[in-house]
Amino acid sequence: MNLTSVINAISSHRNMLVAFSGGLDSTVLLHQLVALRETTPDLQLRAIHIHHGISANADAWVAHCQQVCLNWQVPLSVVHITLADEGKGTEAHAREARYNAFREALQPEEVLVTAQHLDDQCETLLLALKRGSGPAGLSAMATDSAFAGTRLLRPLLNESRISLEYWAISHQLSWIEDESNQDDAYDRNFLRLRVVPLLTERWPHFSQAVARSASLCGEQEQLLDELLAEELATLTGEHGQIAIDPLRAVSDIRRAAILRRWLAQHQVTMPSRGMLERLWQEVALAREDATPLLRLGRIDVRRYQQQLWLVSAYDRELYSQQAWPDTNQPLMLPGSGVLHLVAGEAFRAPEADEPVSIRYAASGTLHIVGRHGGRKLKKIWQEMGVAPWLRDTTPLLFYGETLIAAVGYFVTIEGQFREGSAGLAMIKQKNGQ
Repeated sequence: MNLTSVINAISSHRNMLVAFSGGLDSTVLLHQLVALRETTPDLQLRAIHIHHGISANADAWVAHCQQVCLNWQVPLSVVHITLADEGKGTEAHAREARYNAFREALQPEEVLVTAQHLDDQCETLLLALKRGSGPAGLSAMATDSAFAGTRLLRPLLNESRISLEYWAISHQLSWIEDESNQDDAYDRNFLRLRVVPLLTERWPHFSQAVARSASLCGEQEQLLDELLAEELATLTGEHGQIAIDPLRAVSDIRRAAILRRWLAQHQVTMPSRGMLERLWQEVALAREDATPLLRLGRIDVRRYQQQLWLVSAYDRELYSQQAWPDTNQPLMLPGSGVLHLVAGEAFRAPEADEPVSIRYAASGTLHIVGRHGGRKLKKIWQEMGVAPWLRDTTPLLFYGETLIAAVGYFVTIEGQFREGSAGLAMIKQKNGQ
């Protein structure tokens, strides 16, 4: 083993965030990158260590990683995460939380570098077989893939664990051993400790053969991506929604392939075959007057105007009435929104005896500026072509019991600005803006 695989994998990238657990694999990876930095002065390295809080030794592992990074002059960030129990199992929860932390930690122009190797690739494909995955799942991991708007590099993917051990020993490296790695109750450990050694004993190059199969599956998926890209583009709208009617005319197999690529474009958790069938039958083909929804991870798939839409999942119960006692201060909204009232001419200012609040529903007949006659709020939303999920989450400004405006959509006659009087405008922003 030498630095060639690392040099080839990082290519022109020069700003790297290295996932550093302190174990053998990531220690070898970081050591190789530090060695490469000696001959590549513009190579910028940062490391990140995830404290899962599962092991009693987690604090000691942090101290070890801090000392290693201090010795090698690599800045280290330690991120503490709490694993939520969502029924996916500890391994899946830990992985999801870990990669969410990586997404948040990445800085502009940085790529994420992780230490998966050949044996990991073999285990990943076997786990995909166990789940009944198709070619996309069986393609396992790539040495270079898209991630969080940047790239995820795996420079050691063609190296065996034995070669990593040889490098570590020959360079007198020290690393930690996670005691959970010996617990075969975890699926990956079961494969690593009990299954793969038997297969390798019978077929010494089994891991290399599995890696070739994964690579071939990846090539087939890439070919399908290329063949379906133009068709997918014609079906997709400016907001990422996809048209339903053209999908009715194609075969079930082609439709499933297109829908999977549509979901992948938006980094949605890839559904099983059964879940994809539910998406089509229960959402796309639901009766006309229904408002169907299917949740995939943190994304809801919805139907509106004969199109499928991907919407960030939200809890409708969070969107309840909020008093706004001091309108000189911003108001935090459910989710990540912030409202500001500023001087303007969008609508009138409140009277001294009119308490200000934000609500998400309004009853009775409403009269809005620019339209004749009164309408119920539901009818106004329909006429304006506002999607159901936006109706549920659009802030409505009230003075007392009087609806004044819907942020970004309309102002009522009662809230209309009059020349010569005080006026306001409302600005909605995301947190941090």
